[in-house]
Amino acid sequence: MNYAEAVEYLQSFPDMERGTHGSRAPSMSLETMKSLLTALDNPQNGRHTIHVTGSKGKGSTSWMISSILTEAGFDTALYTSPHMHSYRERLAFNGVPVSEERFTRGLSDIREIVDQEIKNGAGPFSTFGILTALFFYLVSKSDPPIQWQIVEVGLGGRYDATNVFDTKDVAVITAISLEHTEILGSTQSEIAANKAGIITPGCFTVLGPQKDPAVRSAIGRKCHHVGAALVDVKRSYKIKSQKADLTGSTFSLEGMKGPQVFHTPMIGAHQIDNAATAAVCAMGMMERGVEITTQNIVDGLAKAKLEGRFELMSGRGTDRPDEPTIVLDGAHNHESAQALGMALRNMLGRPMCTFILGVNNDKNISAIYRELASIAKNVITTRSTNLRAMDPQDIAEALDMQSKIDVVTTQNVGEAIDKALETAVKDDVICITGSLYLVAEAREYLNKTRLAKAEKTT
Repeated sequence: MNYAEAVEYLQSFPDMERGTHGSRAPSMSLETMKSLLTALDNPQNGRHTIHVTGSKGKGSTSWMISSILTEAGFDTALYTSPHMHSYRERLAFNGVPVSEERFTRGLSDIREIVDQEIKNGAGPFSTFGILTALFFYLVSKSDPPIQWQIVEVGLGGRYDATNVFDTKDVAVITAISLEHTEILGSTQSEIAANKAGIITPGCFTVLGPQKDPAVRSAIGRKCHHVGAALVDVKRSYKIKSQKADLTGSTFSLEGMKGPQVFHTPMIGAHQIDNAATAAVCAMGMMERGVEITTQNIVDGLAKAKLEGRFELMSGRGTDRPDEPTIVLDGAHNHESAQALGMALRNMLGRPMCTFILGVNNDKNISAIYRELASIAKNVITTRSTNLRAMDPQDIAEALDMQSKIDVVTTQNVGEAIDKALETAVKDDVICITGSLYLVAEAREYLNKTRLAKAEKTT
């Protein structure tokens, strides 16, 4: 098996948690996941574990925690989803995506067991579930041994394929909002109760800043029930933004021991909440004897940055200041769109933007656009190559009912970018959003176009 064959094998399964094969199918059950891990000799065990869930910000927060632990000198492994360009990005060791060779060898090792489980009647299986098993397998075989694994939940918490630990060191819960209500519950309290399913007896639990007090109550009840210590970031600390610009945000955290100042290169007020959650997690670990210093937290946060989250590709704040400003952001629900809109206003001086919008079928495009409409000059609808991408014409029809501006329809992100750049001038802002899948394709197209231009001029 080579890497291309490994990817083909993974894609032969429906990615049920992420739904890349059309309509959503039932998730890979915990029973199936645990059966597979048992057949692999339970590779998820044998090291310290931090489990991260939430509706938004869990990917950023996971990366920040991993970066802090790496700065502290620990060998770390990080499991996140979805990816931007390659499945390898989901499995990172000491902040670096796993190599093609290691990825392929690991999948080759576990394939026979996966196939045998299927033959024995276990299932259904999913791409996400097999990747989860692959992550744990590679971690268990790592040399030097992995000391800390940071595992991001795929969907929800209680029944997620990653929720396979009897005990863990830390459970982290980032901001919770209404999402996947057909699966997780119709209220934020119900969704919080589902996500609280990752909390195990005696683990240290960190609750990131929340808008709905019912979330805190649901998490608090679970912690009380299983005897888990809870730190509510918003209640226990004062978070103060000190400086915010296109280089990121500087903020202070003030608790019982006085204020501490941190910087994150991630842009937007919501990223301050994520960074504060990661910092409180690390400080709580320090108090519990983990060898982390405050300087490790400072340095770890300063180095943690993710692609596709208010990422500037050109224009202001980049090495291409004479070009229109292009912003990539994977905002895929109304709350993340609200955070994006706020960041655009605060960071770019309330610009009138050309929005390139593409979402998946299960997203509420009207709610997303409502958060961006006040700064929309033009809208170009498009789609990613994801099989669940909404038809651009359907997006346009939904926007026509709430938009006073013309909406242009295109069939792929390259066409949409070219259309936006036809009339754009230096001071214009183009924002590509609605899906990380769309953002990844936009990123690839822009880089490919620039490379072709550079080769033409040399």
